[in-house]
Amino acid sequence: MGKIFFKTIHHFWPRLNAWADELPDTRFQPMVTYHARFLLWWAFLLFCFKLGSRRDLDFKLRDLELCVLANANQLAQTEQNSLPVHKTLAHFLGHVGSQALGQLRDQCVRQLIRNKVLDRFRFDGEFVLATDGSGYLSFKERHCPHCLEHSNGSSVYYLHPVLEAKIVHPCGLALSIGTQFIENPWPQKPPAAPAQLTDYEAVKQDCELNAFLRLAPELKRAFPQTPFCLATDSLMACGPVLTVCEENGWSFVLTFKPGRTPALWADFEGLLKLSPQNRLTRILPDKTRQCFRWANDLSYTDSEERTHLVHALICEETCQGQTQTFAWITNKRLCAANVAGVADYGGRVRFKIENQGFNIQKNSGLNMEHAYSMGPDTMKCFYYLLQIAHLFLQMLEMGSLLRQLARQYHSTPIGLFGSLKNIAEFLLDCFRYFRLEAEVFHPTEAFQIRLADSS
Repeated sequence: MGKIFFKTIHHFWPRLNAWADELPDTRFQPMVTYHARFLLWWAFLLFCFKLGSRRDLDFKLRDLELCVLANANQLAQTEQNSLPVHKTLAHFLGHVGSQALGQLRDQCVRQLIRNKVLDRFRFDGEFVLATDGSGYLSFKERHCPHCLEHSNGSSVYYLHPVLEAKIVHPCGLALSIGTQFIENPWPQKPPAAPAQLTDYEAVKQDCELNAFLRLAPELKRAFPQTPFCLATDSLMACGPVLTVCEENGWSFVLTFKPGRTPALWADFEGLLKLSPQNRLTRILPDKTRQCFRWANDLSYTDSEERTHLVHALICEETCQGQTQTFAWITNKRLCAANVAGVADYGGRVRFKIENQGFNIQKNSGLNMEHAYSMGPDTMKCFYYLLQIAHLFLQMLEMGSLLRQLARQYHSTPIGLFGSLKNIAEFLLDCFRYFRLEAEVFHPTEAFQIRLADSS
């Protein structure tokens, strides 16, 4: 298992080690110095092994009688003679900063795109970019000046939500490509004394829409030539988001609800009556019946008097006697040849960011909602490390090497190991009890990793 995992992420090593070489080493008394490369990989192992908390680095990895130190030195290309305590890692990340780790995540994704690893996950030549907000950390007392307040009856909670952008695909891929933390800004006039830090009545709370408008230019700067198709919920079906897509040259497939844009929905209903020929019905293998209807060239004027040309699609889906209705607006011109693809790969696929993205990161051992640090910026460092580690794990779980191993036992990866968390536990045991040969970390023969369905 360890051999398969480290060969799978082999091509990331030179970039990650070179990035860490630009950081200063971390020195502790009495004269213990940890190489930045070693601490960076130590941080990744926390999430790749799904330990669940920073303290478990001490309880599950800090044993010199095991093979952990030798394997970690091989991985980081270092010669450390001791293992750090978990506070060392937090201290190191506090000096690195979350912005640098966010840029490292971008470098990893760019490498996958440049190496054409993700090409099979394109739709209509574009990567489908799903965005969604999620609860990240929650506290019963104010954690920092940036907390959002949420009142629930008699209780007040202080939250740190996050807006994520992920490349998604129906096969289960959910790859983090952009992050914007949803947080309140400092008051315009700094408080005169710490006691006044509880007065935030004049500060407007941040929201997902504002976070997206901050995130979009960052994505464009990080991936200026990469074609994207934005797939998100009805909250984003508004003038500012449409304008961003038009200015950046992005396609979009946005959830369409009558309550969000009532005038546009009324125009859509009128055009459907005038276009009875715009209809397609298909029966899925599970006997689900889908009826598509669409209308092109709807004009939408937003609150700032900007005019946008959009096309709209509705799907009525009947399964076991129950009917559900889905609708989207898009700038892709619709016809019988592409409506099913727009619905499947551009519209409905956005749920992958919740199911294969946030749900796995919260419940499969990555423990996203755990406060790995209480420092405002250091906790963001751990969030970015989690996203990079999840990228590595997806390369393993969907990669051809693990599937080849499972086929030897006439099974699938999940059928062989039982769950994603079990895969991480087998990986941890391998790293602890088996000293991996140098060829695992520095393969002499060229090989190729192909991603496929994760089932």
